[in-house]
Amino acid sequence: MRKLFIGVLLVILLGAGALFSGLANPLVEWQVKGALVQSGIGEKRAACMAERMVDRLTIGQLWKLRQGMAPQAGEPEEGYGLGELIKRLRRVGDGEAVAVLTTSAGLCAVGLG
Repeated sequence: MRKLFIGVLLVILLGAGALFSGLANPLVEWQVKGALVQSGIGEKRAACMAERMVDRLTIGQLWKLRQGMAPQAGEPEEGYGLGELIKRLRRVGDGEAVAVLTTSAGLCAVGLG
């Protein structure tokens, strides 16, 4: 039992070390890109945005964005307009995360990201 506990503790510590050292960035970037593509953003633009967002935001901020932008009961899953987008961005509650998301979208759209 003690060996199992030590093994689990070691795995947790190694995972945390990888996360904080940046080794987990490719995995996080891949997940962010996937979420962006799933929300309707093109593959190339999503890759550009994900790279910028992972470099500039914490895991917690990325999680807030994902939760805040997800459709809630009665909201459309896709094909919504600017008003719905603004409502969801306000729901995130993290100005820095929203700023990084919107500037990444703009810069990647014009090819500067």
